[in-house]
Amino acid sequence: MALKFKPVDTAFYTLFTRQAEHLVAGAALVSELLSEGSDRASLSHRMREAEHEADETTHEIVRRVNSTFVTPFDREDIYALTSGLDDVMDYMEEAVDLVLLYEVEHLPAGVAEQIEVIQRCAELTAASMPGLQSMKDLEEYWIEINRLENTGDKSYRRILAKLFSGQYEALEVMKLKDIVDSLEHAIDAFERVANIVEQIHVKES
Repeated sequence: MALKFKPVDTAFYTLFTRQAEHLVAGAALVSELLSEGSDRASLSHRMREAEHEADETTHEIVRRVNSTFVTPFDREDIYALTSGLDDVMDYMEEAVDLVLLYEVEHLPAGVAEQIEVIQRCAELTAASMPGLQSMKDLEEYWIEINRLENTGDKSYRRILAKLFSGQYEALEVMKLKDIVDSLEHAIDAFERVANIVEQIHVKES
């Protein structure tokens, strides 16, 4: 008697794309930190709501993995990918929340470049997630994310150099460093996502 297998659940590709689109929305909110006179309390509230929506998608992916017999690729890779995308959102939300909690009025100039990198990474990730279904045209994605991560690292080092230059009070340095650290962690998390996509591509191609 021939074995009958359930078809692969293609909804995962839609869910990964949705999860990445949450990052685009989150990155747009992070960019509002650069606007003079922006309502930080309102921004933090909207960011928490965006993070909650992203969490719902993450949980939906996990539930689907646990209830699906045949997944599109290894379960451990699905968990790793959804966890990586979730980490990006968490770090972005953390940065916005710290700005509000620390009552920071002005961010170092280099933060604008960090946020620009985050926005570009989010856009590229959202555009690339549908490609997981065909496993085509993904190489440019992880190469460009790696390049952007290197750009983010350079911005981060320049910001730290300025923070420790003596121009800022010690308490202000501590506050600002926490914020730029969160943004740097978000960029690093994007690179981890790209690395996971590359690993999946290698296994499935």
